[in-house]
Amino acid sequence: MSTLFSKANKEALTSPLNLNNPVVVQVLGICSALAVTAQLEPAIVMGLSVTIITAFSNLIISLIRNSIPNRIRIIVQLVVVAALVTIVSQVLKAFAYDVSVQLSVYVGLIITNCILMGRLEAFAMMNKPWPSFLDGIGNGIGYAIILIIVGFFRELLGAGTLLGLQVVPQWCYDHGYVNNGMMTMPAMSLILVGCVIWAHRAYNKDLQ
Repeated sequence: MSTLFSKANKEALTSPLNLNNPVVVQVLGICSALAVTAQLEPAIVMGLSVTIITAFSNLIISLIRNSIPNRIRIIVQLVVVAALVTIVSQVLKAFAYDVSVQLSVYVGLIITNCILMGRLEAFAMMNKPWPSFLDGIGNGIGYAIILIIVGFFRELLGAGTLLGLQVVPQWCYDHGYVNNGMMTMPAMSLILVGCVIWAHRAYNKDLQ
């Protein structure tokens, strides 16, 4: 058990949550942050989907890394990711169809997510299965955290709701409160991501 959660393995899991976050530090996965964060629910589902796919694609590639010819390694990685994306997409259509419709083509586009391909190439191809699995979980959760933060503020300020439930009380609207329509526009998600990056780097300025 101590080997499974050694210092190196713990760092592989926790580093992407803060000091090596794939979005705010490596500036990867920005496109989906713009596209799926108008509401909190699709942001959560997208973050969970990417976490599952990143974790298991890392695991699979690490298991077969020694048998993959170097010249076709990218093709093999794409096939593995595409298979997992297809499974996740079908599960969403079966059990969360409304969210699947909201996410539209962006679930399929997970296959081109820079975070996935970057972790497969930079980590899974050079490390054992368990650390690779933890690295995938860490990077997926690190990505999901940013999506959830952005989705939270966009839905709250743009529609006055969270997960479709009214949060801003009616009396606020009766006294002149108006939802910020700009929050529903993709440009605002980029601004919010920029604010998160600024806050993260300001908080961690002594650690970088």
